[in-house]
Amino acid sequence: MMLDPCVAREQVDAVWSFTNFAGFLECFKFIAQRLRGPADYGLIMRRMMERLARQGVSYAEVTLGAGVVLWRGFDFGSVWRAIREAQRESAKLWPVEVWWNLDAIRQFGAEHAMDVARIAARYGDDGVVSFGIGGDELRGPAADLRDAYRYAKDAGLRLTAHAGETDGPESIRAALDIGAERIGHGIRAVDDPELMRRLREERIPLEVCITSNVKTGAVASLDAHPVRRLFDAGVTITLNTDDPGVFETDLAREFGLARDVFGFSEEELRGIGEAANAYRFKVS
Repeated sequence: MMLDPCVAREQVDAVWSFTNFAGFLECFKFIAQRLRGPADYGLIMRRMMERLARQGVSYAEVTLGAGVVLWRGFDFGSVWRAIREAQRESAKLWPVEVWWNLDAIRQFGAEHAMDVARIAARYGDDGVVSFGIGGDELRGPAADLRDAYRYAKDAGLRLTAHAGETDGPESIRAALDIGAERIGHGIRAVDDPELMRRLREERIPLEVCITSNVKTGAVASLDAHPVRRLFDAGVTITLNTDDPGVFETDLAREFGLARDVFGFSEEELRGIGEAANAYRFKVS
C-alpha cells in the first residue's frame, strides 16, 4: 500500500484503531482511496509474493477486491495486467503459485455483483478460479445476488462467499443456497447445530480468520473465538489471514494462535493444512 506522505501518522493510527466491523470497513475504504492505479496494485503483488514465500507458502488462492477496483473507477483490465505482470516477475524470485478469487461488494447490489461476475468469467483462462462476495452481509443479502452466482458457475468458476461473520447462521444458509462452496469466516455456524450438520454433510469448509474476528469485534475476545468448538464438532476449517496488512498478521501467527491459545495439536494443525489443500479450487 502506498500512503500519501501528507497523511498524518495520527490519522493513520486513528483509522487503524478500529474495534468493530464498521470501523474496519472505514479503514479498508481509507486504504482503497489511496491506491493510485495499476502501478500500486503491481507493487502490492510483488510484496505479497515475497511475504508468502518467506512464510513457506507454495500455493495461495488470493481474493482481489474487483468490486473495489470498479468503485475506484479504475480500468480493471489495466489493473489486472499490472498484477499479472508483477506476479510473473516475482515468481522468478519467489516461486509461489497464486490463483485468484474476484470479489464483489455485496451491499452494492445485484448489478454490481453481476459486473464483477462477468469480469471474473472474462479472466477465467488467465488465473481467475472463483467468484465471491465480501463487504457488509447485513446490508447485502446473498439471495439478492443469486443471478451473479449462477452466471459465474455457468462460466466454469468456483463459488465462495463471506458469511456468518457479523450476521447469524441464516446468512451462511443463504450463501449456501446460492451455491457457495466455501464460506469465508462462517463462525456463527457454531450457534446452530443443524447448520453444522449441513456443513459436515455437504463438506463445506469454513475459512476461519482468528485475528480478524477479534479485531472487528465479530467475537468478544480471543478466548471467546469458536474455532475450537467448530473443529471439535467436525466442521472442516482452514486457517486464513483475511487482510494481513490491515490485521497485522500472517499464516504463521494464525497457526500459532490455534496452537497456543486453543490447544490444537501439531497433528491437528497438519490436518487443517491438509484440508486447505484438499479444498482448494484449482486442481492441477
